[in-house]
Amino acid sequence: MNLFWFLPTHGDGHYLGTAKGGRAVDYDYLRQVAQAADRLGFGGVLIPTGKTCEDAWVVAASLIPVTERLKFLVAVRPGVVSPTQAARQTATLDRLSQGRLLINVVAGGDSVELAGDGLFLSHDERYQLAGEFLTIWRRLLAGETVNYAGRHLKVAGAKLLFPPVQQPHPPLYFGGSSTAAHELAAEQLDLYLSWGEPPEEVAKKIADVRQKAEALGRQIRFGIRLHVIVRETHEEAWEAADKLISHLDEVTIEAAQKAFARSDSVGQRRMAQLHGGSRDALEISPNLWAGIGLVRGGAGTALVGDPETVAARFKEYAELGIDTFVLSGYPHLEEAYRVAELLFPLLPLETPVHKVKPVIHHSPVGDTGTLEHAPLKEAAS
Repeated sequence: MNLFWFLPTHGDGHYLGTAKGGRAVDYDYLRQVAQAADRLGFGGVLIPTGKTCEDAWVVAASLIPVTERLKFLVAVRPGVVSPTQAARQTATLDRLSQGRLLINVVAGGDSVELAGDGLFLSHDERYQLAGEFLTIWRRLLAGETVNYAGRHLKVAGAKLLFPPVQQPHPPLYFGGSSTAAHELAAEQLDLYLSWGEPPEEVAKKIADVRQKAEALGRQIRFGIRLHVIVRETHEEAWEAADKLISHLDEVTIEAAQKAFARSDSVGQRRMAQLHGGSRDALEISPNLWAGIGLVRGGAGTALVGDPETVAARFKEYAELGIDTFVLSGYPHLEEAYRVAELLFPLLPLETPVHKVKPVIHHSPVGDTGTLEHAPLKEAAS
């Protein structure tokens, strides 16, 4: 398994849907979260995109010198940026980070926000545009001089003069639940990400994308985007989940659901159907909780429970063919440590947690006479 964390460039806090317990996000805080993820052994961090977030490319670039091996999953948005400009940004960030860039292709989104960015295409037209975009982008990063005329995009004599470190290009990640999204993933993407739905629903999406890719002679990897609420006991975990939405009122939930409903995203519609805007039955599958989606767009589910139970749920998804888990939790700094300390020892991780094995004294306040000859305990690695 490869576990990623999340950089909350749109804000952070202890509760959803309220300013109470909110935490201002500035560079120092983002650096703390990134360095924690780097030190703890997360393979990378997802950096969100959109008008409510700090710019993902600038954030990623700023964190290169303060991290060592952490990878940055950064969005490109076909139709908002040109494929040639995106290719130059990709090559530069990949070179400056020594190959630590991953690309998150975002073809969908909120129609009002897309209009503000000057994009007025229909749902399926955006995926057609994304296909043309990636055709140009991939050929540029492979070193070709590109002449291309499509329905939406046209370039003549396009050339990239600085190649990326990762060949032929940094890996392409992508999520989408519509037929058009699955077709695009099968044709051009390296890793398909599903939001956290019940395992049987995720299995159907994986089977469809895999079948479409194999028909084109391609293989594709799979990942899942989830929140995690893990505590030492089952009871503590569910108390933490309830506490996260304890300041939510029905007016806030209704307003959020109304805003999400204007999106033509099939994935967002599926997220909304999991809870129906109600908190009456939020555990939609064993330990899979939909409370976050009451007010948060996009990924709206969390795995909740004690370490052994949550690890078992991870392994259930892994058995479907998923090897990458993109995780988050509120607040992101503290929860990064909880996930690493409670879950990492129970999972077969791809990324080593530490370069060398640290030692932990039995007493966190230092040696005492009674512990002078006590053995040291190796931390889980």
